[in-house]
Amino acid sequence: MEFDNIECVSSSDGLDEDEIHHHNLQHHLHQFASSKPHNVNNNHNNGNTIVVGGPTAIAPATSVHELLECPVCTNSMYPPIHQCHNGHTLCSTCKTRVQNRCPTCRQELGDIRCLALEKVAESLEFPCKFYNLGCPEIFPYYSKLKHEAICNFRPYNCPYAGSECSVVGDIPFLVTHLRDDHKVDMHTGCTFNHRYVKSNPREVENATWMLTVFHCFGQYFCLHFEAFQLGMAPVYMAFLRFMGDETEARNYTYSLEVGGHGRKLTWEGTPQSVRDSHRKVRDSHDGLIIQRNMALFFSGGDRKELKLRVTGRIWKEQQNPETGVCIPNLCS
Repeated sequence: MEFDNIECVSSSDGLDEDEIHHHNLQHHLHQFASSKPHNVNNNHNNGNTIVVGGPTAIAPATSVHELLECPVCTNSMYPPIHQCHNGHTLCSTCKTRVQNRCPTCRQELGDIRCLALEKVAESLEFPCKFYNLGCPEIFPYYSKLKHEAICNFRPYNCPYAGSECSVVGDIPFLVTHLRDDHKVDMHTGCTFNHRYVKSNPREVENATWMLTVFHCFGQYFCLHFEAFQLGMAPVYMAFLRFMGDETEARNYTYSLEVGGHGRKLTWEGTPQSVRDSHRKVRDSHDGLIIQRNMALFFSGGDRKELKLRVTGRIWKEQQNPETGVCIPNLCS
């Protein structure tokens, strides 16, 4: 949903305001092609998905990789690996998709397992599939999949919530993508001061109103402000996400405040990582939630127009080496 009458006033120091209008089997053979990894940036465009490459680690042995690659889905095969009478293999998932017919020779597959290939795979070690993004780890073939699901080097999904965006990549790439492709507002500083305006606040649907990216402490943060239905009640919600892993996110704290006419609501918490989907964070209600009646009270006037001012601050918890007590670092 698009909101034509929303404007946002933002400042990185909380003092000066500029009006902004929202337009709403890879294989380790104990020999390396090069003993010194080098840095490259590779953009792989596969349909609508973009992956950004980082440092190159180990070059995979293509022949071994192809041996364990399913000819139908091209994913790596794991037990049970099936084969036809002529020895052509495919994974168990695709066996049902091809209606029990070999996709190579069209012979009936039956229930023959390729035990030899399963044993070969068991004896191999492979680099993580995110080796080109910098992961140096090497795993037994059957352990690799579990690691890749939680690998710290796996790419991030685009955090933009206004559309179903399939772009993935590392943080610097996604920051550029948000700025250039989604036209997201970028700000530097650890404080913010936003004004959200809606001419008809009674028309509330599940929608993203605003996403703003902040750069402070050498990191990037996404500030979301939304309107959606919580049960039968329309609400507004503001929350912050950290563009990095969950372990790093725990080093930061943020506060949000909204108010008017001598009243205010405040929220303080730890930003969740963009590893968690936008919907998961929103549905966990981990942020500043404002009921519509309260929002209209803060707006003042005849309650026919929403005018909310949300201010906030991001700080980093630092441990005092002498006392062991965490002290807030309010700005870089």
